[in-house]
Amino acid sequence: MNPAQVKMTYYLDIMSSWCTYVEPIWDELRKRYPGRVIFDWKIALMNREDFPVSKQQCAWFYTRSKSLQPKAPKLTPDWFEADRRGNYEAPHLVAEAGRDLGCPNDSLRRALAYAALQQGQKIGDLDTSVTIAAEKFSLDANKLRDVANSATVRHRVAASTAEFHAHQLTQRPAFIITSSIGDKAVFAGIINRETLVNTLDSMLRDNQGYHTFSDQFGPMPLN
Repeated sequence: MNPAQVKMTYYLDIMSSWCTYVEPIWDELRKRYPGRVIFDWKIALMNREDFPVSKQQCAWFYTRSKSLQPKAPKLTPDWFEADRRGNYEAPHLVAEAGRDLGCPNDSLRRALAYAALQQGQKIGDLDTSVTIAAEKFSLDANKLRDVANSATVRHRVAASTAEFHAHQLTQRPAFIITSSIGDKAVFAGIINRETLVNTLDSMLRDNQGYHTFSDQFGPMPLN
């Protein structure tokens, strides 16, 4: 890690409304700290029981969320499928596969989130997620499906989800911010811009201060 940098890892579930709401802040942070903060995102699958049990319940959740985020986009519950019983692994496998096929940034996962949460497409179906991604990003659908179904991609999604739970987190979006001097900040379910900006500013300032001191006075004596 560059001494002038900290790292911010964003744990998300594509089907999470609050992850959709936080994306503009994520974009702003990336533009605000170029070359100073390393940004990365990782999949953290929601548990099946975390999903609504009906379209009506999902619509109620969205109405509640909208009351707290009035400027956020309007979401639709039409993606919901009762028979799926909370199994929405497919879009995450496709998004993770996109990393291996030239789409490492946010675009592919966001396209899937938009298709489901704002257009109502049923991306819990792997073929639907593959078709959306392949058409939008000019990818070979068969290759994308094969990569999404691969043991390597499934392992990465399972590993990043386990990593999320290892931090004893339950809410998404979640942000883990670390620095080379050992500082660590953890936010789960927080999408307040000022909170995240103030934390990054503070950690960058302290991080740089330690390294400036070391440049002037040398390393800590060992005895």
